[in-house]
Amino acid sequence: MPLFTWQAKNKQGMAQSGELDVANKEVAAAILRRRGLQSIQVKKKPIEINLFPEKVEEKDISIFFRQLSTMINAGLPLVQCFELAERGTEKKAMVKLLNDVRTNLEGGNPLGETMRKFPEQFDRLTCALVEAGEQGGILDTILLRLCQYKEKALALKAKIKSAMVYPIAILCVSFIVTSILMIFVIPVFGEMFADVGAELPAPTRITMAISDLFVTYWYLVVGVPVAIVMGIRALYKTPKGHYQLDKLLLALPVLGDVLRKASVARFCRTFSTLTAAGVPILESLDTVAETSGNVIIEEVILSSKESISQGQTLTAPLEASKIFPVMVTQMISIGEQTGSLEEMLAKIADFYEEEVDTAVENMQQLMEPVIMVFLGGVIGGLVISMYLPIFQMASLV
Repeated sequence: MPLFTWQAKNKQGMAQSGELDVANKEVAAAILRRRGLQSIQVKKKPIEINLFPEKVEEKDISIFFRQLSTMINAGLPLVQCFELAERGTEKKAMVKLLNDVRTNLEGGNPLGETMRKFPEQFDRLTCALVEAGEQGGILDTILLRLCQYKEKALALKAKIKSAMVYPIAILCVSFIVTSILMIFVIPVFGEMFADVGAELPAPTRITMAISDLFVTYWYLVVGVPVAIVMGIRALYKTPKGHYQLDKLLLALPVLGDVLRKASVARFCRTFSTLTAAGVPILESLDTVAETSGNVIIEEVILSSKESISQGQTLTAPLEASKIFPVMVTQMISIGEQTGSLEEMLAKIADFYEEEVDTAVENMQQLMEPVIMVFLGGVIGGLVISMYLPIFQMASLV
């Protein structure tokens, strides 16, 4: 449907504006009149070609939830909360999202049900918690708790990303530098040594042979890494490939331990948040599995759901998986027995979030000298191999 921009005044004479995604101007004007607006002006929005469209990010949603919680707690109606949020937001994508949600709310739809219509912005966890908050009459409290959850999840995600991006970035830079030396610098030395006519040392001959391969097959040097990255991404989109890659990530020596601890922290934090909001355990496990971020762990959580549905405990399938540490399964078992599962899960999440911090710092401290030695070996080896003939000529002179 076409997009229309509108300007109008409310009953107090204050100017308002916004956008509507409707069939025509008449429908837009009718919607605005039902809102009690006057002096309505509706125009069709011109089509804009945007090569880099703006997106609503998790951080934007988290900030909005904190604002919405405060406004609901102050006693403002939900529709008015969204109107105020629209005015206070400069990001166009966020304004459009809030406007679309507000239009649905004005049609009489509950907030949780409306959010499910926007799965790219509001995940299953968010919708489940908002619906639980609406049913329990504690929407402001739930939104604040959801905001805190998202902030912790974003912080955890940033730590994992930094742990993975750092070594990859260093390796990419080293590959680019080595390729430049091989393609542009080494051939210059080769021409100089060819004019001398003397027999070259073995390291120099090997380096120049590799340089010739780089120069001759430069398209493979550029194309193969790109093809590998694209191949991994395509493989990750297939169920079998996704499973195998997730399994491989968890099995990696240092990074796998960080990812496992992060998954445990995410599982416990999500499960604790849902349980505290009063969401039924079986429904909570579905949501927790979906937001786990790893297919292997998702399978374990779904098997736990099946175990609970058969009247068994949550602990048994977690222990059998060998993925969750013994301390985690023991604390969950204590929580089940004492009826304090929510508090126990929150404590585990706090502990493992700190463990992820420590693991990431240790990994970076461990990788820095390894990467420096690797780079020094590669670049230093190239430099020495090129200067060996010069040293030999100098000794002869």
